[in-house]
Amino acid sequence: MPTATHTLDAAPHWQVIDVISDLHLQSSEQATFLAWRHHLTNTPADALIILGDLFEVWVGDDVADVPSGQTPGFEAECQQLLAAAAQRIPVFFMHGNRDFLLGKTFATACGMTLLDDPTVLVFDDQRWLLSHGDALCLGDTDYQQFRAQVRTPAWRDAFLAKPLAERQTIARQLRVQSESHKRRGATYADVDTAAALQWLAAAQASTLIHGHTHQPADHVLNPGEAAPKRRLVLSDWDTSAVPPRLEILRLRRGAAPARIPPE
Repeated sequence: MPTATHTLDAAPHWQVIDVISDLHLQSSEQATFLAWRHHLTNTPADALIILGDLFEVWVGDDVADVPSGQTPGFEAECQQLLAAAAQRIPVFFMHGNRDFLLGKTFATACGMTLLDDPTVLVFDDQRWLLSHGDALCLGDTDYQQFRAQVRTPAWRDAFLAKPLAERQTIARQLRVQSESHKRRGATYADVDTAAALQWLAAAQASTLIHGHTHQPADHVLNPGEAAPKRRLVLSDWDTSAVPPRLEILRLRRGAAPARIPPE
């Protein structure tokens, strides 16, 4: 299992850090996109960390290319918004299971810094362990096998060598399969507690922050022990939910983490 050998040291002047994940942005969900755009424009945070699945699907950085004389598409518009935000504050991105093919070309165009999974955030005299979370869902053995396959350089290079239209067709087919599993009532494995504790110990951290599961909650992983180990699960963003789910985890110096809606 991976261990957090990578560290993000907060700048001394950072007072507030926003952490989000699982927005699953797509052109057909304009309400969620508009809420995200509003947050990017109005957040008072000194830094923004995105812990994966910003996009519903990402089949290669060329989806954001704008052919000469054509209007920028959805991905290009997202690139412009991220680049504008990165002019004001540092923006960090960690891959999720939906957008693990987001590459250096797009990140550079956006002004984003890519983070390894996991990464330790050093902020407010604490070590916060950041992860998308999918690597810790060990009970889903089929997914873990799939994840191990598609994260290899050989698979990535072969997939990205396919024409864009073919990659988009494959992505649509995978989404149809995923939706079919959901309609049949498929359940998904949660983060493995023993593995989470192992990661925290290796990182010398007391709090794990992750997304992926769409089950926002605050967990104590070692109840009854003097030094609590916590797992803070980020919310996904879904304006069609009742009530709508639009939540930011805000870290502020000298205060407990707070779950808030976009400004």
